[in-house]
Amino acid sequence: MRIIPAIDIIDGKCVRLTKGDYSTKKIYNENPLEVAKEFEAAGIEYLHVVDLDGAKASQIINYKVLEQIALKTTLKIDFGGGLKSNKDLEIAFNSGANQITGGSIAVKKSEVFKSWIEQYGSQKIILGADFYPDISGGKIATNGWQEESTLELIPFIADYQQKGIQYVICTDISKDGMLEGPSFEMYQNILDSCHSEGSDESLKLIASGGISTFDEIPKLAEMGCEGVIIGKAIYENKISLKQLEDFILNK
Repeated sequence: MRIIPAIDIIDGKCVRLTKGDYSTKKIYNENPLEVAKEFEAAGIEYLHVVDLDGAKASQIINYKVLEQIALKTTLKIDFGGGLKSNKDLEIAFNSGANQITGGSIAVKKSEVFKSWIEQYGSQKIILGADFYPDISGGKIATNGWQEESTLELIPFIADYQQKGIQYVICTDISKDGMLEGPSFEMYQNILDSCHSEGSDESLKLIASGGISTFDEIPKLAEMGCEGVIIGKAIYENKISLKQLEDFILNK
């Protein structure tokens, strides 16, 4: 399972939010490149970068930060937040993104998102399936988590599997930044449902939101998650880079 630390960006700075609420912004470092280099030094190969300004503005904003990290580290970066047009996508890839994540656009402009999968391939395009939990499982959220759609989580993922998606980042918004543990049950449901219905066996599910202790990481790996995104737990020293380095070396 891939270890993927997160860098969320507002005004060019490394921040974290709680449940996607911009009013809870906490700045952890004025220079995201410094943070990225620390991850790289710990043997980490992957990075999840979210342009929170872009998510709010519905267009890419912090591509210069992406460019700097891509130029000055060897990290393989997936980039998301506000990617709504072909131009945004070009800017992201030209700035050094290895993959991009589309969430709101996959809901609101599915034909555009589908064309991205066809043009760039399933190795380059990640489906962002961010959800608010409810009785039926979960409803997909959009626009930097400011809006809730009527789409059900698992059918949404399954539908995009049929369209060629392999990588899915799934975030339980109610757990994001809470340091209370991830949605193990929901991830198991997704893995079971998307395989048992005869869908593509190669679903690569990336768990995100709520990671709070190191012990949760091997548990997610055992379940079959392809990757895990870790944010606040690193910044609040709940999980050390040394623990992550040892996990990477021993897996």
